[in-house]
Amino acid sequence: MSRRCEICGKGPTSGRTYSRRGLAKKKGGVGKKITGKTNRTFRPNLQKVKVREVGGAIRSKKICASCLRTGLKKGTVVKVVGGSRASYTKAAPEETAPVPETTS
Repeated sequence: MSRRCEICGKGPTSGRTYSRRGLAKKKGGVGKKITGKTNRTFRPNLQKVKVREVGGAIRSKKICASCLRTGLKKGTVVKVVGGSRASYTKAAPEETAPVPETTS
């Protein structure tokens, strides 16, 4: 299973952590010094969620927390799977996917 959001595609990114020592200049010291750099990964905050699809079908997806908040606002997320809490929203399939009107 990949660590990637199924809606926006947000995935892990790489970065560094810096180890510092010394007293800051504004506190009367000679300044902070970097004593080490360690590589690390920043992982997205993925949650397992049941999502209502455009056709009205409900399936389980792994989505990030920002998409979860957006989905809760739009009413597409049906149930948060796993964990001690379960939140529900009731949304009709018509509300989630408006059908564009065609003019002839």
